[in-house]
Amino acid sequence: MSTSSVPRPEPLAPAALRPRPAGAGRPGVRRGARQALALFAAVRLAGVVAVLLADHATRHSLGRTLAHSWDSRWYLHIAQHGYGHLIWITPTGAVQTDWAFFPLYPGLVRAVTVLLPLTPGQAGVALAWAAAGAAAYGLYLIGHQLYGRAVATALVALWAVLPHAVELTLAYTESLFAALAFWALYCVLNGRWLWAGSLAALAGLSRPSGFAVAAALGVTAVCELVRRRGRMPAAVWAGALLAPLGWLGYVLWVGERTGNLLGGYFMVQSAWTSRFDFGVGAARFLRALFLYGGGVVYPYALVIVAAGLLLLALLCLDGAPLPLLVFAGVLVLLVIGGSGSFSSKPRFLLPAFPLLFPLARALARAWWARPARAVLVGAALTAVSLLYGAYVTVVAHSPL
Repeated sequence: MSTSSVPRPEPLAPAALRPRPAGAGRPGVRRGARQALALFAAVRLAGVVAVLLADHATRHSLGRTLAHSWDSRWYLHIAQHGYGHLIWITPTGAVQTDWAFFPLYPGLVRAVTVLLPLTPGQAGVALAWAAAGAAAYGLYLIGHQLYGRAVATALVALWAVLPHAVELTLAYTESLFAALAFWALYCVLNGRWLWAGSLAALAGLSRPSGFAVAAALGVTAVCELVRRRGRMPAAVWAGALLAPLGWLGYVLWVGERTGNLLGGYFMVQSAWTSRFDFGVGAARFLRALFLYGGGVVYPYALVIVAAGLLLLALLCLDGAPLPLLVFAGVLVLLVIGGSGSFSSKPRFLLPAFPLLFPLARALARAWWARPARAVLVGAALTAVSLLYGAYVTVVAHSPL
């Protein structure tokens, strides 16, 4: 079969108000989604096994890493005791509080432990796994709508084998944020603005970077406003206004608690060395890395961030729908311009799935032209993802 048989994108209607695709519920779409989700589950379960084996090899209690790695302990403590009960004084004297962590994930963990006989750690991992599956399904539907089944399957597979995809199976917020963000973007691509705004508001309650979804909806709504010369359905206005409420509400709540309504949350984040400094911190890191080296994790993180920049440029040239381009662009901007540990930056790029479109299309073409080579590439990416995921979560001592 020639590469011309690979599904290719057709000219797209304006992304904001495109009607719902009739094929979204067809048996063929559902069957393709099941296959893609099975592939995703197989890869990520293999990742869980790799982490468990690494736990055993390093004499950690089995499964400890899945539920109690770095930020997981803060989220689980909030789920059990609420906010304002956990404070850490750093060696430099900075006061780090649990107000830096957004409330949706620990709130859901608390709800699950009330409803089911699970510990907070078990509930956190179960939520992460369920959300990862929901995110993968939304990812498949977006890819299928834009490029067809082959690219959608490749997109889900690539997301499963990202170097830091292991964090989709930890008690972290990445899975939950990804699920809410992906489905919000799927809704806005199909003109379901009320659903999109509601999901975006929830995404804003899950992570500090949640406002990237609201930005995607807001920019798209403004462009539609200009294109339609001010005449837009009320649902578009409502969705765009709903989108930032979750993020803004929590920021203002923390500000009220600290006595500085507009700046309190950013003071809290600053104590965690997390602030937007227009890349000054990243430049200092690069200088130190080139002068003194950085083991395995930090150079690897630099390669991933550089790849994200390159893929963003390719995405712009590819003419991706506006909300997807804005979403990915804001996440990349936060990674490049934000301070904080460089080893955590690849995790912040996990939800930026539009960056994978150029690679997914290339992999789909390779599958039709040279399937053996495509399988070999997929197997190599999977092996690297599993090994690096186990290393960075269990062996390395760098912040996730």
